[in-house]
Amino acid sequence: MLVTSVHFLFVIFIIMLSLVVVLAIIVLIYNIIEYNQSARLAGWSQIINKKISDVIVYGDDELPEDAYFNTLARNPSFRNLFLQKLVDSEKKFSGAAKNKIKDLFREYDLQKEAIKKLNQKKKHLIARGIHELTVMDAKEAVPQIDTFLSHPSVQVYQEAQYAMVRFKGFEGLHFLDNFSSKISEWQQLRLLLSISSLPSDSEATIGKWLESSNNTVVIFTLKLIKKFQLLSFYSTVLELLHTASVEVRVKAVQTLMSLENPQMIEYLSGVYYDQPDEVRIEILRVIKISKDQCCTDMLKQQLSETDAVSGIKVNAAQALFTLGHGEYLSELARNEDASEELVQIIKYALQEKVC
Repeated sequence: MLVTSVHFLFVIFIIMLSLVVVLAIIVLIYNIIEYNQSARLAGWSQIINKKISDVIVYGDDELPEDAYFNTLARNPSFRNLFLQKLVDSEKKFSGAAKNKIKDLFREYDLQKEAIKKLNQKKKHLIARGIHELTVMDAKEAVPQIDTFLSHPSVQVYQEAQYAMVRFKGFEGLHFLDNFSSKISEWQQLRLLLSISSLPSDSEATIGKWLESSNNTVVIFTLKLIKKFQLLSFYSTVLELLHTASVEVRVKAVQTLMSLENPQMIEYLSGVYYDQPDEVRIEILRVIKISKDQCCTDMLKQQLSETDAVSGIKVNAAQALFTLGHGEYLSELARNEDASEELVQIIKYALQEKVC
């Protein structure tokens, strides 16, 4: 009985030891493969970097044919790394150097590698493919990219939106006509930076976007109006001060400031008390920048209002100081009845250190 038990335990020990050895061998093989792959990629990176550097410095026509590089360029993994390096390099250069990088993209037909990613199921690969085609200015891919504007993945449709605007400019914003999802602040910035001019017949389209039920579309449109100072939309922007969205109202006030209408301050002061605190604060900032003395009494009243939030008081005090009423603020701070909060706000407006 005892011998049988010992024999059984010995067999179990041998099996466990064998499993440990097998696992150790698997881990060792995996590490060797990983190391070889890492070393291979490092070697490929050096070869690709040298190729890009030589082409930028000397020009592809001046370089002798590189048979070894051309052989490597048939390898799908090498081609994908080559494409990645070209995309990364494109961001670092401008002018002729940037054009030479794009010439390499076309010479080695790397568009095929980017197009393959558009046919993948993984959303990050699709987004990467769109990005690569956009950076490399592959206009032939526009019809395919256009189909991804309605993709369920935010990552994918944002890259598609950016691509369409990069390729088509203002016309590429057509997706805003019926766009119901949120446009992030970062995406809005990317799109704005990609638009350098507006067509002469853009007003009707912009007016339609201002009527969108999607608040982020309206906000983006307001930023577009602000960027190009579209004075003809002054009255339309004024109407947005009565919309339900507080964020849209705030952006409308910021846009009005860029349109520089002489009646703007008078109008804003007239609707001031009908606005929520966030919009009031923005109006006070506009008054401060405008340096219009017509609002002095309102500013003094807001500074002394006991129920006003601190943000309103701070901006009212800063506006009064900017308008040249520093002495009034100093006297108010010396008043024995002034609250500690008011004194600190005034000192801050006067650019004094609060002790």
